[in-house]
Amino acid sequence: MNEKPSKGKIIVFGILFWYPLAGVTYQFLHYLIGLRRLGYDPYYIEDSGRWIYDPRINDISGDASGNIEAVVPILEAHGFRDRWAFRGNYPDGQCYGMTESQILRLYREADAFLNVTGAQEIREEHMACPRRVYVESDPFASQVKVAKGDEMTITTLAAHDTLFSFGENLGASDCDTPIERFRWLPTRQPVLIDMWNNPDGGSETYTTITTWHNKGKNITYRGDTYYWTKDREFEKFLDLPRRRPMSFELAAGVDEDVERRLRDHGWRQTHSVEISKDFDRYRSYIQNSRGEFTIARDQYVRPHTGWFSDRSACYLAAGRPVITQETGFSKFLPTGKGLFGFRTMDDILAAVDAVESDYEGNCRAAREIAKEYFAAEKVIGSLMERAGL
Repeated sequence: MNEKPSKGKIIVFGILFWYPLAGVTYQFLHYLIGLRRLGYDPYYIEDSGRWIYDPRINDISGDASGNIEAVVPILEAHGFRDRWAFRGNYPDGQCYGMTESQILRLYREADAFLNVTGAQEIREEHMACPRRVYVESDPFASQVKVAKGDEMTITTLAAHDTLFSFGENLGASDCDTPIERFRWLPTRQPVLIDMWNNPDGGSETYTTITTWHNKGKNITYRGDTYYWTKDREFEKFLDLPRRRPMSFELAAGVDEDVERRLRDHGWRQTHSVEISKDFDRYRSYIQNSRGEFTIARDQYVRPHTGWFSDRSACYLAAGRPVITQETGFSKFLPTGKGLFGFRTMDDILAAVDAVESDYEGNCRAAREIAKEYFAAEKVIGSLMERAGL
């Protein structure tokens, strides 16, 4: 039997090796395998001038070897041997996987690249690729920078011919994100539904995996500060475990004072990096949760961007109900069973009660939402079609 003809070579740029934790690994596997299932010939390339994050030392480093050792077995196990490369484009940076000459040839031969998360800076050699697609996972920041005339952002975006964003509400009348110069098309995180099959019942604990505090990414626009860090939003709902008898756990790295405060409010807490360093443990943690309770960053919430979490999409695919902060996503995704958006504590309590009143029904609904709205074949197929690929 002849193999299905390839629709073309597609490069996926990303942050697999830069940030080698499981959530990111799944994010890019969903793209790579999804493209392959649709008949494309995908390659994963990371070719950046920035140092990697090394979870062993919890700091940046110019030595990518440990990250390579952690991620490559997963890529190869899923059929991407000889279809990946890391080139550290910085002094003393090393090249792994494909050789430098093979990478440069691929840039000339590929039909397109997807710059997923927009993390790959575009240099002259990348411009050899005839179609250049930007896939933004974090809306608001780049749009504001464009509105403020930031030349670096404008130049980066202009190097691409098609721009997509997880901010599905961008450009709508109820979205406060400025849209200037560029046209943004909506997309969302693709998920391989079969990768998250989960025949077992959930535990008694609602969970999420996150970062408690971030620095350096707040944005001032029109006199207001829009925050990137999540602790500001979690603080608003710390009393949740006191309001309902279910267990709530936050997987996040926190200092002793925050840990004590969380436990005083009834939260369980565990360390996210320990879970996220292990590919299988991360998936099991989600699959064995009762559901997800989580918040969204202020930069997504207040401007009403319509953003939805790639991690939350994995909970849905695992048949785990999701209760998450409203960003405007309910305009595009069904809510009220399996998935709930909230603005207030009363909204959260009503959602918890709804899940608990028909837990199995909500699990089935979560899985159906994932199949209908996040299945990789559908999401990527739509993206590629709209990009003319």
